[in-house]
Amino acid sequence: MTTKPDSKPITSSAPAPLIYQAPMEGVIDHHVRALLSKIGGVDVCVTEFVRVTQTKLPRRVFTRLCPELDRGAQTPSGIPVRLQLLGGNPQAMGYNAARAVEAGAKAIDLNFGCPAKQVNNSDGGACLLQSPARVEGIVAAVRKAVPDSIPVTAKIRLGFNDRSSYMDNARAAEAGGASELAVHARSKVDGYRPPAYWEYIGEIRQQLGIRVIANGDLWTLKDFQRCREVTQCDAYMFGRSLLARPDIGLQIRSLCAGEEVTPMPWTQVVGILHEYYITTKDLYPAKYLGNRVKQWLAYLKLSFPEAQSFFEQIKRHRDHDIIEQAFAMHLNSRIPTPTLLGEENAA
Repeated sequence: MTTKPDSKPITSSAPAPLIYQAPMEGVIDHHVRALLSKIGGVDVCVTEFVRVTQTKLPRRVFTRLCPELDRGAQTPSGIPVRLQLLGGNPQAMGYNAARAVEAGAKAIDLNFGCPAKQVNNSDGGACLLQSPARVEGIVAAVRKAVPDSIPVTAKIRLGFNDRSSYMDNARAAEAGGASELAVHARSKVDGYRPPAYWEYIGEIRQQLGIRVIANGDLWTLKDFQRCREVTQCDAYMFGRSLLARPDIGLQIRSLCAGEEVTPMPWTQVVGILHEYYITTKDLYPAKYLGNRVKQWLAYLKLSFPEAQSFFEQIKRHRDHDIIEQAFAMHLNSRIPTPTLLGEENAA
């Protein structure tokens, strides 16, 4: 997947959209948010969800998943971070949203998209899409509970058992008072299987008066261009693809500016991965040393063949010296840059 010498840049004349980092439970924590926002190209970050039941959550629950609350709800690079809540009880969601604001949250995002069976069986995430009235009620309760200056946003899928309720749920979120709506272009039953049904997002954008953020299968610049043509959105959310190509936001900016797209080389990606390893290695028991690096490599190998080689070198090891030797090998190697986004689909 090396860049062809005669590769021509993909050009575009449209203004650069807003780029959102999608929440990914157990994957994108505050360390990853800090690194991704440091690279650049990300305009808004969203936390992993805080699970809300009937309990009045203490401040430490919010700051554990969002330590950025202690510094103005921003990453060290100054990128705003939205705190995401997940739950099915409007009163509890409203009360805990207010507590989250007291803890320092500057925006509240509501999760109606998580497809995980355990979450759905506990009255949270995508299961709520079976009742648009509940979606509206939860959004309205949170909107009422927090100051007008605090944005309340939501993320949905196209439905639960099928995609037939996509417009009802989108309108419900808007009616409840959501100021923005992120739409993952699949139903719960669709999971993450291709394709993503972007045309539904385009219809939602046409019908709603709030910003609609497109999400789902945006792996390459060509994917982004096709999705933009279909949806006409001015904002896009990246999750797995942002981990696979950490500079995808910068590449989209170059594309929209009509500039040549220069992908981040593998050695630079390894440098970021090494910074992540050094920052987090003392936070976990020795028996888990390197696990978070291996997790990120699982996404990087979708774009960088070198990541597979790196993973094979360290997958059975928990020894710091062995992991450092692998890092040194990749940091010092002369490995060609990856293919320009859009030349082939990584998914």
